[in-house]
Amino acid sequence: MKLYFKPGACSLSPHIALEESGLDYETESVDLKTKRTAQNEDFNVINPKGYVPALLLDDGVLLTEGPAILQYIADQAPGRKLAPANGTIARYLLQGWLNFIATELHKSFSPFFNPAAKDDWKALARANLERRLGYTDAQLAGKAYLMGDDFSVADAYLFTVLSWARYIQLDLAQWPHLSAFVARVSERPAVQAVLKTESLG
Repeated sequence: MKLYFKPGACSLSPHIALEESGLDYETESVDLKTKRTAQNEDFNVINPKGYVPALLLDDGVLLTEGPAILQYIADQAPGRKLAPANGTIARYLLQGWLNFIATELHKSFSPFFNPAAKDDWKALARANLERRLGYTDAQLAGKAYLMGDDFSVADAYLFTVLSWARYIQLDLAQWPHLSAFVARVSERPAVQAVLKTESLG
């Protein structure tokens, strides 16, 4: 399978998940401004949505949307415990975290990367983001990862989103559990390998 990604974008989370999974995969970077891939293909033809991540499976099926891709990867490598088993309450808790990160954290960063965003929009987004980060920080108290002791695909997504804080001068030090979480995840060998591949570490 092949992951289409942009370095440092939200596609970082499935890239981390793939590396953690031990599955065979390849990657191809995408220039989202020109919509051309590293092999000079038209990315809009590959993924009409025009954004990453996109995971092309060996049978030709294209998966899009981070939370769906993350769960697919986890389910292909159940022994790595990147997601609880389907049908368990723990799996629904994981899905809750993926949805929260996507809608409350990820989307709150969006205005800061949109040149058309007005200052009042950014101010509202920042206030909402800080409230949600405070909630997430409290949920990490006494836990290594969002789901407890085991690293999951939700942690890959949270780590990715938190990595954007430096681009908007948001100091995570005010949330000690989040800061410790970022440091902990950064030390994982798979994460270090991906950061090196994407020239982020």
